[in-house]
Amino acid sequence: MSGNGRTYNVAVVGATGAVGKVFLEILEERPFPLKSLRLLASARSAGTRLRVRGETITVEETTPQAIRGADFVFISATDEISREYAPLAAQDGAVAIDDSGVWRLDPGVPLVVPEVNADDLAPGKRLIAIPNCSTTPLVMVLAALHPANPVRRVVVSTYQSVSGTGAAAMRELTEQSRQVLDGARDIPGSVYPHQIGFNLLPHIGSFKEEGYTSEEWKMVRETRKILHLPDLPVVATTVRVPVYLCHSESVNLELARPMEPGEARTLLRAFPGIEVLDDPEHNAYPHPVQAAGKDPVYVGRIRRDISHPAGLALWIVSDNLRKGAALNAIQIAETMIARGLV
Repeated sequence: MSGNGRTYNVAVVGATGAVGKVFLEILEERPFPLKSLRLLASARSAGTRLRVRGETITVEETTPQAIRGADFVFISATDEISREYAPLAAQDGAVAIDDSGVWRLDPGVPLVVPEVNADDLAPGKRLIAIPNCSTTPLVMVLAALHPANPVRRVVVSTYQSVSGTGAAAMRELTEQSRQVLDGARDIPGSVYPHQIGFNLLPHIGSFKEEGYTSEEWKMVRETRKILHLPDLPVVATTVRVPVYLCHSESVNLELARPMEPGEARTLLRAFPGIEVLDDPEHNAYPHPVQAAGKDPVYVGRIRRDISHPAGLALWIVSDNLRKGAALNAIQIAETMIARGLV
């Protein structure tokens, strides 16, 4: 981070939500040069008191006035809030870092994972999008391998935790799990269209063209944009699983040439933000319980894809609220500060 000694006014929109809470935890852990902090949320949450860096801060209702004077506005709320407040913040001179899907595919808005495409951050860019929480770990792995052995095709299946939907989904999983253990069957869902307790649903988002869901199309289109590979063949199947935290992904890659697993491990270990955990003989591989609450993208089960001569198969797990959302957002701000862009 830049040592210019400057500190920054920060506003967090959605401070009481799942991502907002994790953002504040990360702010406690990292030496972000904070001058002032305003916590914003819906009128329902206004008045909540949160303690951050030794100070008790009262949550305010999100209004245009509340974001004025901020250097950074971090937004993790509804699409409607992002659509209204991200441009407002940018117009007021702040850098808006947005967690919604509203701006990700806008050609004028950088979609950034700092370890992958920090150069897309440029002077004058004041509205920055962060990718979907399932896209981020995938593009980090692809970026680690692609320069050495170009990726020709990506097949990914995800196993996504309920925290990606929000607090209500986490409560629903808890309640339905209790009901199942008490002998209930075919429990109707309220957050999801079917029971999620002791079940899994191949349905995240809404169904769109070609029978793929909006979540699956996000992974396709966001991956291409971040990697600057507009024609990269990507196909995704996204699945909601009864896990509270962390998204997991099974990935099959077709590469330009055959790659030994050892070479892939070396490249992945050298890439910032990735940790290789790959010793199956000793039951060492990434899994959600192991990865929860941690920053790295974990990669394991690295092996040849025996169905293709230039294929590689691997397994990814990351905390969807940290690197998948809050951590990536704060890293964007840190990168902009370090590069003198704010």
